[in-house]
Amino acid sequence: MNIAILPGDGIGPEIVTEAVKVLNALDLKFEMQTAPVGGAAYEAAGHPLPEATLNLAKAADAILFGAVGDWKYDTLERALRPEQAILGLRKALGLFANFRPAICYEQLTHASSLKPELVAGLDILIVRELTGDIYFGQPRGRRSAPDGAFAGSEEAFDTMRYTRPEIERIARVAFDAARQRGKRVTSVDKANVLETFQFWKDVVSDVHKDYPDVQLDHMYVDNAAMQLVKEPKKFDVIVTGNMFGDILSDEASMLTGSIGMLPSASLNEKKQGLYEPSHGSAPDIAGKGVANPLATILSAAMMLRFSLRQSEAADRIEAAVKTVLAQGLRTPDIWSAGTTRVGTTQMGDAVVNALR
Repeated sequence: MNIAILPGDGIGPEIVTEAVKVLNALDLKFEMQTAPVGGAAYEAAGHPLPEATLNLAKAADAILFGAVGDWKYDTLERALRPEQAILGLRKALGLFANFRPAICYEQLTHASSLKPELVAGLDILIVRELTGDIYFGQPRGRRSAPDGAFAGSEEAFDTMRYTRPEIERIARVAFDAARQRGKRVTSVDKANVLETFQFWKDVVSDVHKDYPDVQLDHMYVDNAAMQLVKEPKKFDVIVTGNMFGDILSDEASMLTGSIGMLPSASLNEKKQGLYEPSHGSAPDIAGKGVANPLATILSAAMMLRFSLRQSEAADRIEAAVKTVLAQGLRTPDIWSAGTTRVGTTQMGDAVVNALR
């Protein structure tokens, strides 16, 4: 099992170290190779995604990724900014399907911004299309406005695009996932305004004909954002485009108490995947030993399950995380009165001890 380890920037190296520690505590053999990515790679090689790092990722069975980004790189031209590394990996590896589970652990219901009765038992899976939409659509750029009330003024523009095959394959991923869960899919769009998402709605409805055992609902994105706060447990699987999925998954993360608890997986058609926490690089707390490593550890569990076919080991890690939470151990982002505050390394050690 060949794993590429890409720690990245900010708290990335700290949280990835703890996830690797947990993986090494399993009775499994891994080949792990580490390479720089993001700002760290720019400093080392002049580019956020050097060819050597990309080749390592392509050759791996799975990628364990930390986080990229730092304010000090905001003045670089866009092509050289750390965030381009993750976009480049998604495109080069064809990582089109992003899984972001939002699970509220029993021990953390009080940490949610919502009332406990609204989030107790929450278990949502957001399936986000990852390689299309306005993030990758062409043409894009800056120009003089050719028309409109301010014709001749400087303007910037991006293009929202989706092809039928792109929508079909992500819809099938969502319906297949729903068959293993509550058999309900909510497709989120903005069909009342955007032609792209009227097309999305039509194609998802066509694919649904092959899944008569799964319930399909359509919901506008603004209503979906509201319902996630009002009645989140009404959702099972949410499938949506790249931009809406980016926003809604972060909203859903706060229902669980902290984005520091949310793992994610990005898969291609070969089940090769990139696994990373849903949160960012948090440069403001980097090096302070207070970052929550649980999202990264849970991402490693997803890696074992989806790409490395080690479901039993994945179950063990997830059970160990629940054990640690039941013991009352908390990093600062999920700490509350009556629990024990621990740092990044202590939390990783606790998960390892629970595994053993």
